[in-house]
Amino acid sequence: MKNKKILYWSVVVALAGFLFGFDTVVISGADKQLQQLWGTSDLYHGLVVMSSALWGTVIGAIFGAIPTTRLGRKKTLILIGILFFLSAVGTAFANNSIFFSIFRFLGGLGIGVSTIAAPTYVSEIAPAKNRGKLVALYQFNIVFGILIAFLSNYLLQDFGENSWRWMLGVQSAPALLYMLLIFGIPESPRWIYEYKKDKEKAIEILKMINTEEETAVEIQAMENEKQQEISNESIFMKKYRKPLMLAFFIALFNQFSGINAFLYYAPRIFELAGLEKSASFFSSIGIGLVNLIFTLVGISLIDKYGRKTLMYIGSFGYIISLGLVTIAFYLEWKGMLIPLFFFLFIASHAIGQGSVIWVFISELFPNKLRAAGTSFGTSVHWVLAALIPSFIPFLFKEIGAATVFCFFCLMMVFQLVWVFVKMPETKGRTLEELSESLSKK
Repeated sequence: MKNKKILYWSVVVALAGFLFGFDTVVISGADKQLQQLWGTSDLYHGLVVMSSALWGTVIGAIFGAIPTTRLGRKKTLILIGILFFLSAVGTAFANNSIFFSIFRFLGGLGIGVSTIAAPTYVSEIAPAKNRGKLVALYQFNIVFGILIAFLSNYLLQDFGENSWRWMLGVQSAPALLYMLLIFGIPESPRWIYEYKKDKEKAIEILKMINTEEETAVEIQAMENEKQQEISNESIFMKKYRKPLMLAFFIALFNQFSGINAFLYYAPRIFELAGLEKSASFFSSIGIGLVNLIFTLVGISLIDKYGRKTLMYIGSFGYIISLGLVTIAFYLEWKGMLIPLFFFLFIASHAIGQGSVIWVFISELFPNKLRAAGTSFGTSVHWVLAALIPSFIPFLFKEIGAATVFCFFCLMMVFQLVWVFVKMPETKGRTLEELSESLSKK
């Protein structure tokens, strides 16, 4: 019964990931239609219309630690649902590119804050032995949201000249459901202990999901960590340099794989490969399905084989798949070969970075600084996630797709070296143990 409660709370919180994935990819179906409707240039279309949500995500990631820390994990998760709902309704009724971009920006704020609040909440209620699986439910819901967005776009593409309004507006329904479900979960016991100073309430919540003995052990670990705290600590202090750099590099390499550039422009990329519009939309559904299947594989392996092993598998898969994509574009291969290579790319991402990043970042910092540390890592991730897709239409036109994907391939070689030399294994260790080992004394 106790394990079922942990699982239920984790699943409910992870639904923020579904909204994240859906919101991120749904714009790909409206890409060319919006550019033709408003007659915008490639640069404006990429930087403003297509990337407005990503710029919102950057702001949400940078400042998301503030509500996550001050309001609490639960209230912040409710706020995320409100932002997604407003974004879906607002974009569906927008009459020009400015209003459209403003409401997409609100959805981006929801994404950015969710990448802090959701993994932080789940990591703080999950037992060490299952923490990887439970936090990775967030990633599973991201890819499930991506699949449903691709499928929704495919089904709605022939709804006439306003099909894009339906594509973007349908997200209001899951956003409303998510908000209602979040009201039924408790606050994080670690947040209550650390910021509300309410030990009895923290114990009460922990007893709902732990035995008496496990609760006593967790409370003692929190007390020991608190005794070692220094007032006005910051993640930028010298003692936290190691976890800070680990968060920085896993986030940097995540985006220099080209994953968001691809997800945002999958139909456009497939059309460059010679596929017709309907075939490119259908291939996008295939991408979503492969992503979902291999994310399930990654989740099933993350606590058994560890975060580092999955990053090795993902890195080799990235290098092979991106190398093949580069060759295919360089030699101008047409047809289904490029989509097949991208299926391998997505599978590699799902098992490696996709399954690992949110788990790994949420494990690196002590309780008091977890939201701030997670905010730093996600901010790096989303700054790059905004910049890279913003320039993709321009770069494809100026230097060609082959050169772009060759660069991403080279960056994945660097990721492989970083995993081998610098990345520690974090599986099976409590958050307090990890904090102790990663913080420099």
